[in-house]
Formats: sequence, structure tokens, C-alpha cells
Amino acid sequence: MKVRWGVIGAGGIADRRTIPGLMLAENAELAAVMEINMELAEKLRAKYGAAAAYDSAEGLINDSNVDAVYIASPVLFHTGQAEQAIALGKPLLVEKPIALTSKQGDAIVKLCSEKKLPAATGFMMRYHAYHAKMREIVISGMLGQVVSCRAQLTCWYPDIPGNWRQQTATSGGGSLMDMGVHCIDLIQYITGGKAKRVAALTGTKTFHYEVEDSASMIFETDKGAFCYVDSNFNIPDAAAKCRLEIYGTQGSMLAEGTIGQVEGGTLSVVLSDAALGYDAKQDRVDVTPVNVAVEFGNMYTREIESFSRSILTGSPVEVPIEDAVQVQRVVEAAYESSKNGMFVNL
Repeated sequence: MKVRWGVIGAGGIADRRTIPGLMLAENAELAAVMEINMELAEKLRAKYGAAAAYDSAEGLINDSNVDAVYIASPVLFHTGQAEQAIALGKPLLVEKPIALTSKQGDAIVKLCSEKKLPAATGFMMRYHAYHAKMREIVISGMLGQVVSCRAQLTCWYPDIPGNWRQQTATSGGGSLMDMGVHCIDLIQYITGGKAKRVAALTGTKTFHYEVEDSASMIFETDKGAFCYVDSNFNIPDAAAKCRLEIYGTQGSMLAEGTIGQVEGGTLSVVLSDAALGYDAKQDRVDVTPVNVAVEFGNMYTREIESFSRSILTGSPVEVPIEDAVQVQRVVEAAYESSKNGMFVNL
């Protein structure tokens, strides 16, 4: 049995990544696509062999051949489209951020809970084989106590007239809301801790749009780790290493090129003995490299297969929508901190 998916906002990230991933899923198929331009919607329908194309979200949601809905439209429309799908009892996969504000996100979560509908969010980077392995290593205790983390996701995003991501009213935020959320989520996912206090600097340093093109934040987790996130719209793509670093009392993990839309990159793991005494020379020789073997695939395929499995079997949702709302609260705290110049407690 397969879940028949309808995709709202089938251009953009859906066309580049998610729909191609869906086409490879064993328990899912594409039933319908929607774009506000009917000519584009029809081109996408033909491209992927979907049964139907729509130029309204309402039309797609009301299609009886659509079992579940993937929302990849501009953030401004997420709440209304989600409410329509929930009203008809259709499970939801919603791209981040879930809504313009965490308060609106809470309302969506409440509606899903009342209808007992499974709902997930588009944190597909959790399905990267290296990120899953990093989480396993932390859970195993091999790193000891996690004390420090750092993550970076950047891109080059110059002024584009009318671009919805560059306007606060249609996006909810800039580089931190659009990309930093992945970094925050990955740190929390891998370490098992949740941000409890936040401080940040955000601003538009290079371009001229409303949202920030530069953001740096720190947060402390409820497990005691100090964490750092950098997200920028003003660093050339080729110049960004997109590193993810986890440091513990018994070792470290350094991933490079894993935070992105394609599964790849490298992971270096080194372990040490926490019982060693102080080394005044700090030669850094008492470490053991660990060989980490994984099999790369398609993160978007894993994302669709995982959520489709939850829809079909009732198994717990692997990346529940509540997680995106929690991360959005962290980002909102970062914006408050940047504005007021102080730590914000969560």
C-alpha cells in the first residue's frame, strides 16, 4: 500500500529535491501538484506523471485521490493551507518554518492533536546517514559529556525584487529562520538537549532587504552544552564549509559538508581517555581516530518513507511538527536577544 501525496507549492524546493525523493519512495506516490501558475502546475504534473494539477491549494486538498499533503509554499500561506488539510483529515508534512510565528505553529499542532492526525516537519537533514551516526555515538556515551557544539549553514542570497524570503511579512525571518533552524535542530537532535537560554547578534550587513543576512547565536542546552550557530545569506556558496562540530570530555566529531540538501560530506571522529592527566605540552597525541562507515542515499526519500510509514502503520512520527515549533521559539528568542542585547530564557 502507498500513500498518495499532494504537493502544495510544487516548484522550488519541492521540484528540486522533495518530489524527486518522493518518486524513489517504496511506500509513496505522487497524486497531485499545485502551483499558483496553472501552466507551471501542468508542466510539473507532466514532468512527474501526477494524475492532477491545480492552481489552488483548496482544489488539491479536496482531491479524493490525495491521502496526505506536503506544504512547500511561502511561509505566509502555511497556516491557512494546513487548516484546510486538517479540516479534511489529511496528514501533513510542512516545510520549516511551520508558520510565521511559533504561536501560529502551536495552533496548527493543537488542531492536528484534536483530529489525531500525524504531522511532520521538513527537517530532512536528520535523515543524513552521518547525522544519524553522530547521534548514535553521543547516545552510546563514547564522547563522554558533550560540552560544546558548533554548526554553520550559509549561502549567497543577494537582493531579488519581490522575493518572499527577503520580506518579514511573508517569511517570518531571514538567514536564521530559513537556514539556522537546521543547525539548531541538528545540535538538539544529535545531543538530545534542548536550548534553555539564548543570546544572538542579527542584522542586514550586506544587502538591502528587510530580513537579516547575518546571524550568530549561542545557546545553552538543558544538558549543559554551550552551542554556537552561524547562518548567513552573504557568504558565497563555494566559500562555506557548512561544518558541524560536537565536542565531549572523551572525544570529538567534525562533520564537513553534511549540512545541505545533498547527502555527502565527511565525518571525522576521535576519542580520548577522560582519565588522562593534564598534559602541559598539549601534544594532542592521545587520541584514536574512529572509522565511521555509512551508506549514502537520498534524505528526502527517507523523509517521505518514514512519514508515510507512520501514516500507514500508526508508528510514531520520526520528525514531529512540534519539533519545528520548538526550534522556532529558539529563533524568536534569538531575535529578541539581538534586539534587546541580553540573554533570553526559554
